[in-house]
Amino acid sequence: MQFIRFPDDLLALQSAWLRTYEAMAGMPVGKGTSLHRRQLIRLSCAIEAHPFWATGGRSMAARVELRRQARADRWARAA
Repeated sequence: MQFIRFPDDLLALQSAWLRTYEAMAGMPVGKGTSLHRRQLIRLSCAIEAHPFWATGGRSMAARVELRRQARADRWARAA
């Protein structure tokens, strides 16, 4: 797969989704996860509705690559 250059705002949305998911995963079951679930739904909708996906030829592989790049960006910032 060739490298895809995602818009910065789309990468930021995906990074926020990953942070929210990790925060929710670390919580005890049933202890305040509703707020995180609502945030994940909002972020998922924003990612899905982003204008980037309106261009032709965008596949599921591109969505996987978005998650990979967002994770890599977070790891690079943490280092």
